[in-house]
Amino acid sequence: MNGLQAYQRVNTQTSITDADPHKLIQLLYNGAIERINMAKARMQAKDFEGKGKLITKAIEIIGGLRSFLDFEKGGDLAERLEGLYDYMERVLFEANAKNDVAKLDEVADLLRSIKEGWDGIREEAISQQRVG
Repeated sequence: MNGLQAYQRVNTQTSITDADPHKLIQLLYNGAIERINMAKARMQAKDFEGKGKLITKAIEIIGGLRSFLDFEKGGDLAERLEGLYDYMERVLFEANAKNDVAKLDEVADLLRSIKEGWDGIREEAISQQRVG
């Protein structure tokens, strides 16, 4: 492992350790988007093994996001997000099988859109954690 990788690993572990629940979800969105972008680069470089590993990691992260859904409090929104996460996982499987950059872009765009909404409620989420 080179120095940069070691730094990134320590930096990531520190971010996760210090993260509140809202921040943890933000980190997951960032991680999924980052893995998809890296997979796209690996796909374009014809490194299909590396691409496959990165897409698999993105799918695992989306599964992690799904595990945070609270259907009791989230109701209809949680159900719609679960459907969207399921769709994204299927599109990523297809992108991997067909080496389809457009499908990677589609999922990255969906994740960015959801993340923007999540980022927009940060202050409200933090204030609710303090009250609760």
